[in-house]
Amino acid sequence: MSGELGQPQEGPSHSGLYLPNPEGNEAEVQRSVNQRVGAPRRRSWIQNVLEQITNSPRRCSTPSEVVPVAVLAVQRYLLEGEPRDMEHKPPLYCYDVTISDGVFREKCYLDPRLNFLVYKNILKVGIEVKISRVSCIYNEKRLGQGILCIDNVHCGEPLDSISLEIPFRNRAHREIPERPLRGGKSHYLALWNNEDPYGDIWLSNKRPEEHNFNDTRIISLSHLEMTWSNIRNFPALLVRILHKSKLRYYGKPNKKMIEPYQTFLEVADSSGAVSVIMWNALCPEWYKSLHVGLVLLLQDYSIKKSHPLRMQPLPVDPQIKLISTMEICLNLRNPPNNIIIIPEKQVKREWRLPKLNHRFVTRSELDDMPENSICDVIGVLVFVGRVQRLKKKESREDFWSYRWIHIADGTSKKPFIVELFSTSQPEVFENIYPMAHFMCTQLKVVRNDTQVPELLYLTTTNESRMFMTDHRGQPYTNDTKVKNFIRWIKTKTDSGELKNTVIGGYYPYPPVPETFSKYNISVKVELFFTAISEVRKEIEDLQYREQKRIAIQGIITVIKYVPYNGATERASASETLRNANRPSTSQAARRESQSQERDGEPRDNGPVSSQCCHTTSASLSPPKKKRALQGPCAKPIPVPQPETSAQRKGSKPDMPITFQCQERTRTGRIGKARKTISDKWESQMWREKKFGLISHLRYSCIYPESIPRRFVLEHRNFLTQQYNSQPAKYIPQEGRPPNLYDFKSALVLGHFEVTILGLNHERAISVAFLPEYSPEDVRTSQIDTLLTCMNYSCVFPQELTGNDRFQGPKAVTGDIIKAATELDKVHIVGILDICNLGNGKTEVYLHKIYRPDKTS
Repeated sequence: MSGELGQPQEGPSHSGLYLPNPEGNEAEVQRSVNQRVGAPRRRSWIQNVLEQITNSPRRCSTPSEVVPVAVLAVQRYLLEGEPRDMEHKPPLYCYDVTISDGVFREKCYLDPRLNFLVYKNILKVGIEVKISRVSCIYNEKRLGQGILCIDNVHCGEPLDSISLEIPFRNRAHREIPERPLRGGKSHYLALWNNEDPYGDIWLSNKRPEEHNFNDTRIISLSHLEMTWSNIRNFPALLVRILHKSKLRYYGKPNKKMIEPYQTFLEVADSSGAVSVIMWNALCPEWYKSLHVGLVLLLQDYSIKKSHPLRMQPLPVDPQIKLISTMEICLNLRNPPNNIIIIPEKQVKREWRLPKLNHRFVTRSELDDMPENSICDVIGVLVFVGRVQRLKKKESREDFWSYRWIHIADGTSKKPFIVELFSTSQPEVFENIYPMAHFMCTQLKVVRNDTQVPELLYLTTTNESRMFMTDHRGQPYTNDTKVKNFIRWIKTKTDSGELKNTVIGGYYPYPPVPETFSKYNISVKVELFFTAISEVRKEIEDLQYREQKRIAIQGIITVIKYVPYNGATERASASETLRNANRPSTSQAARRESQSQERDGEPRDNGPVSSQCCHTTSASLSPPKKKRALQGPCAKPIPVPQPETSAQRKGSKPDMPITFQCQERTRTGRIGKARKTISDKWESQMWREKKFGLISHLRYSCIYPESIPRRFVLEHRNFLTQQYNSQPAKYIPQEGRPPNLYDFKSALVLGHFEVTILGLNHERAISVAFLPEYSPEDVRTSQIDTLLTCMNYSCVFPQELTGNDRFQGPKAVTGDIIKAATELDKVHIVGILDICNLGNGKTEVYLHKIYRPDKTS
């Protein structure tokens, strides 16, 4: 892809450059800056670029001077029209990028052909960029208005801090609420999904107000159901909210809709329960103010027949009649609605409004619950996974955001495993952390008792709501199960037993069936295999935090055990920061995966892996070896071991490589120690074929953010930010933030690097396997499928008592060779998890291996 782009033909919808008298606008803002900070006047690079464009006969320009600017915001909105010069189908969404040159801020339009930089989280807030080509898109309906378009950008390193005191050059960009630069849409969307309310159009200022019911005629829901088709002006409804759904965004390009949102409220009175649909602009005005349990007075609504395919959530109270023949519609217009929140103190007993009830289930009771049952849970979070994204439809740009969590309630040694999708509550979803008290409603049971391991977890539904609370003053505290939990958690808190909690990391759940035949049935497609030659394409198609599961065929030829080492990770993480933050242009991003296949080593990072600490690949020249070995805290230097021609031909197995490590001691002195880094088995077939391969994809590296960490409450904000999605706006760090590798890993040992040779012996791929073999790990419900398939029990002890600990390579070497020998030259099916971490970092994990020649 070319780094220089043409100019889209469509003009902006409103605020732009305000080109007439730009000096006057600049001088006014600059004077206020000088008065506030007492700084001498400095010429703005943004202003220089704008003047250069206006004086150019063309609408595009290469700045005479390219200087670094900071990225303060990356904001997404629906694409209003299709640019005429787009060769392929245009994207659904546009992005506005706010930059700062230290004098002014400017909101710029990102050319849609650079959207992939956002998809991969390469262009993000908090980094330094160099813009080498810009253009101006004029609004032909207004005098002197246009917007600055970024046509070529060079993404650089994260900045330690960015000032938020820098003013906007353009007055229109300071207006509230914020508006996008292009298109007729009136608002921005959340950066990574469409369910979360984002921006200042979403109000939360609606408060209960007392109402005089003397002149208000109220009708019951059951009476309305019988008579609504014959009534023109409907009387008011007095109802309580039992359930509230997440938001649904139904915006489409070229559809003239402002704020196209929809949400459902399940409301009830003494005679029944019915669905209320809130439409369009009413959602930003009311959604965040309407909570489950509130009493509403609804007037001036409309009614329509219920949608036949929609399933209403069942009321908790079986005595409440479910009205499914009609739906109440609330819209800002046609007719204009009148919604009043009635304060609880004004609610009268004679109204007989239903109480808010819950279906609390304990973990010990969950084992006996049937599939698809609905329940509520309450407990303490003992594991919080990183935010991931799931594509809604193939070849689309819409994603669900979700994460896995574990909840303990003291009734079982096993936790609740919950697949937690975003419920349009970003203030909760993005701030949950281990050790917090957590409640989630309307969860559905997912189970398969015939699968090994037994599949049992909970997943959110459309009406699920989540809460982090200390429970004081909540009506559900009278429930016996909640009282028992509060009593249990108090004893655990007082004894300090809740400190062994975990956050983040790769989480391979749910597990696949134990046999290939069952897996084949569960996939339900004829061609579910991915050729090794197509894996790179699958990886390139993944977007930020997207995770995908694929199946490949091949032969396991290399297994290497890499023990976990904190010092190694620290050195690798430092190398990661240096390499991952290298400048990225559009061409560089496209070349990234090619270099990963050609040279065998990722160019983007130096993650936690033996391949990143050392390499035995013959494709690397000595200078490349030296670069791969360097790190600020641990500098492994390979002990000279000349490679003989016999070794190259494969007459001898590879021996463990010994390094002389320089490690900084607690006193600051540098000491030397010899250490065996890894144990490795290599098949005879691999030694014969590895030098004649067409390609060898290497994705066995494990990055620091994929290692689960022990949670430290004092650093709650830092850790939650690390495992959340990238924010749309820059958030300044509080003080000097710690480093991720300073936090203790929740893994006792290390991981495996597994090389799979294709059936045609032309291509190979190296992937990681991260077993969970610590009884202390709260995530031990995941079965160690690779080790189980290899009859490999040594690495997964059933119990460890006292100070017993697994001793790493010495204890696993024999079993690795023994188990791997049984798989030598055996045709296997490997189930792989592909994870895009953003900023050019991709991981591929081996989740399960099958032997198609065996039924079990």
